[in-house]
Amino acid sequence: MEIFSYSIKDRKQYPRKLYVVDNGIIRAIYPEYMEDMGRLMENTVFIELKRMEFAGKISEIYYWKDYQQREVDFVVREGVKVRELIQVTYASEMDEIEKREIKGLLKASKELKCKNLKVITWDYESEEEFKNKRIEFIPLWRWLLSL
Repeated sequence: MEIFSYSIKDRKQYPRKLYVVDNGIIRAIYPEYMEDMGRLMENTVFIELKRMEFAGKISEIYYWKDYQQREVDFVVREGVKVRELIQVTYASEMDEIEKREIKGLLKASKELKCKNLKVITWDYESEEEFKNKRIEFIPLWRWLLSL
């Protein structure tokens, strides 16, 4: 998956993030990854977003990173407009969510002019406000059922 940039040159210059089309393949090749639930959750979200992209429900997906290494796992784009920013974290409560996840979302939101901010968690569910921006925290299972 390419980095988000309006410049094609920038998208080709930065490294791509790699995902696998089936978590079972990860288990077969890298059994130690099965202990990293956050990584498996992120891969699951990628698979579903890619499926939506192929079905024509969304235009494109990217990741976002700035010069301070703040990152957003998924940038969902519709045409030239960014529709949604998504972080994925293996967290069961607000205290477990790392500040870098929130900081990355807020910075990307400002830079990309996107108000639809989402953190997909293991089972924490809430809506919180940070710096006048609303962030929806949704469990992975609920997000998958809502598609």
